[in-house]
Amino acid sequence: MNLILLTQEDLLSPTQAVIRDARRLSHIREIHGAATGETYKVGMLNGLIGKGTLLSISATEVVLELEITEAPPPPLPLTLILGLPRPKMLRRIFQTISTLGVKELHLINSYRVEKSYWQTPFLEPEAIHEQLILGLEQGCDTQLPKVHLHKRFKPFVEDELPNIIAGRTALVAHPYTHTECPRAIDYSLSLAVGPEGGFIAYEIELLNKIGFEAVHLGQRIMRVETAIPYLLGHLF
Repeated sequence: MNLILLTQEDLLSPTQAVIRDARRLSHIREIHGAATGETYKVGMLNGLIGKGTLLSISATEVVLELEITEAPPPPLPLTLILGLPRPKMLRRIFQTISTLGVKELHLINSYRVEKSYWQTPFLEPEAIHEQLILGLEQGCDTQLPKVHLHKRFKPFVEDELPNIIAGRTALVAHPYTHTECPRAIDYSLSLAVGPEGGFIAYEIELLNKIGFEAVHLGQRIMRVETAIPYLLGHLF
């Protein structure tokens, strides 16, 4: 927890907050080794960042004096469209995109996405929120990403995706192309990444029709949870 993330419910006043939930309280007490008078990096969810000075600590609560005046890190100029991965990857992926500054994630169906994946409890709103919060705490960010679920591939690509990518460069990661993925870009981007095994040829064709260009990452073929941080580091 590199950032203690606060919500409006934590506020005692505009300049004081109390933390009572077990997870944050335990981390402050045991990992930070909290002591009265120490300061910690804090931020308001979807708000500013600053410092919190520890006023008091007990077995049940921590009270902080707040000075929050700084803007959070700038978001990546990226919309990520991702074929729904295997459920056991989801928590790591949610944390990763949140830590790295992705603010818009669309999870989509495709031929290689098993129907059972959509039934995982990891897609429940509370479960998604929990992992995104952990990612923000890690990356010292406050701006919560938005996650959208799309269970039908063709209607999404034909009816919704053109509006989502409007005004942006659109790329799809695909190993079977001659075009190399660009590096260190300075423009807004929509990036599509397939599920394990990638998009099939029909899906790549549909994406091409609405303006996506297929790019490769080199000779190595990566798992989804490896490809995402690699791509984001490569592109930005």
